[in-house]
Amino acid sequence: MSLTRSSSDRAAAADKAVTTDKAAAPVGRDRAVDVARLAALVVVMFGHCALLLATITDQGLWVGNLLGEVPALTPITWVVQVMPLFFLAGGAAGAYGWKPGTAWGTWLFTRAQRLCRPVFWYLAGWTVGLLATKAILGTESADRLGRECVALLWFLGVYLVVLGFVPALTRLRSGRSASLVVAALLLGATGVDAIRFAVGTPESGTANFLIVWLIPVAIGVAYARRLVRQLVAVLGAVLALAVQVVLAATGTYEVSLVVTGTEHMSNVSPPTLLLALQCTWMSCAFVAAAGAVNRWAAWPRVWRVVAVGNGGAMTLYLWHIPAIAIAAFSLHAAGLDAYDVHAPGFWGLLALRALVFAVVMAVIFRVLSPLEHRPLPWWDAPASARGVSSTAAGVAICVAGVALVLMAKNGLAGAQGWAAMGAFIAAAAVARMCVGVRRMPPRRV
Repeated sequence: MSLTRSSSDRAAAADKAVTTDKAAAPVGRDRAVDVARLAALVVVMFGHCALLLATITDQGLWVGNLLGEVPALTPITWVVQVMPLFFLAGGAAGAYGWKPGTAWGTWLFTRAQRLCRPVFWYLAGWTVGLLATKAILGTESADRLGRECVALLWFLGVYLVVLGFVPALTRLRSGRSASLVVAALLLGATGVDAIRFAVGTPESGTANFLIVWLIPVAIGVAYARRLVRQLVAVLGAVLALAVQVVLAATGTYEVSLVVTGTEHMSNVSPPTLLLALQCTWMSCAFVAAAGAVNRWAAWPRVWRVVAVGNGGAMTLYLWHIPAIAIAAFSLHAAGLDAYDVHAPGFWGLLALRALVFAVVMAVIFRVLSPLEHRPLPWWDAPASARGVSSTAAGVAICVAGVALVLMAKNGLAGAQGWAAMGAFIAAAAVARMCVGVRRMPPRRV
């Protein structure tokens, strides 16, 4: 039997290929990209587990940040800020999945189908959870939790927007052109920072959400197209890191590369040149090490772990904060809170929380990761639009991405946050309607 498939179908199939064989990687698959994605996920999950300080007091829920309490630890964020690897992996995977002649908006929508499916489940779960929190602990506690529970969705929002640039970036034909694009983006980030310094408001640096996170995407596309030589990648990593160290040493930028809640000018929200340089050197370092990583990931036991983890990557990313909360509040019930950095035994309690979190996360992963691959009615129907309809769908997905960023900024607390969630769902629905519903061709025996 044979079944004709469009290029967008093949791209979707490539995304799911990681789950089809857990003993050996599909032929031709870039295992290094999968390793980078999973390794970054592990760092992010346990990093948040360490950074989040929370307990329940007589006044309700209290939430703090380890770096805000112990500023001396901020230099470690230069190691644990691994979000560039997510965007690089997305750029590389997008470049592998893009085929010339494909309708842009339809292609972008098919990528969004897989990414947004678990988000719909996540938002539904938190809507119920916040209503329960409001009933039990009050509106103020529900609002505090609501501001935290969707904060990580900024990544998916920005990711959906920058993913739309992948087809254009695949037109790069040389390492020199790719280098010029990265240099132009770094220059653009510098210019936006200058405006931000002059105006003095975070909003004046909003353009850097796009400019800075396009850097690892561009490098990821160039890597997938084999435009970057290993030696050039090494030199690029060394140069970018050196400039980053010099900038931090001058005091122009704060050292922390994650949100602490106590910074005067965040390097993350919105991003700054310092984070742009982090994106550059970390992405280049990956390119330089990709060959060795690929060989290591070819070992069947290693690939099995990588395949399972990547098969539920969105589950790990979305649900690790609830898993941390379950671990923290379970230990609170036992009188083993880790929230006061000056309390005796704090670091041991923090390690205990990490252990409990790992167990809770494993259970959540086992239960919820199948939802990532279970098609939703209507949303997951094949898409077929071309021309204006396809373009409109792509624009709607980008609007949905912007709405996610706004929701992450405002949280599910107050009218703005809930309105942003409504805008995300509405934009996604518009995109779905624009691409239409394509009937699968009949099977031929």
